[in-house]
Amino acid sequence: MTEEQVRHARDLLTRPENMVSSIAKFLGVSRNTIYKYVPELKGGRLALAEPTGAAALPRPAQSAK
Repeated sequence: MTEEQVRHARDLLTRPENMVSSIAKFLGVSRNTIYKYVPELKGGRLALAEPTGAAALPRPAQSAK
């Protein structure tokens, strides 16, 4: 799979109505190929939605009144 196909598959997989088999068919690859190039799928779809470890931005300080 190309990097673009992998990004597209990851994007499509974040939508619960999309099934791995339909995404594979759309991209012209097998389900096994999707699982190979998107290994975080083995942890379930929620693993795709989890933060990637990027630090959260701090909230602005509120002024005391």
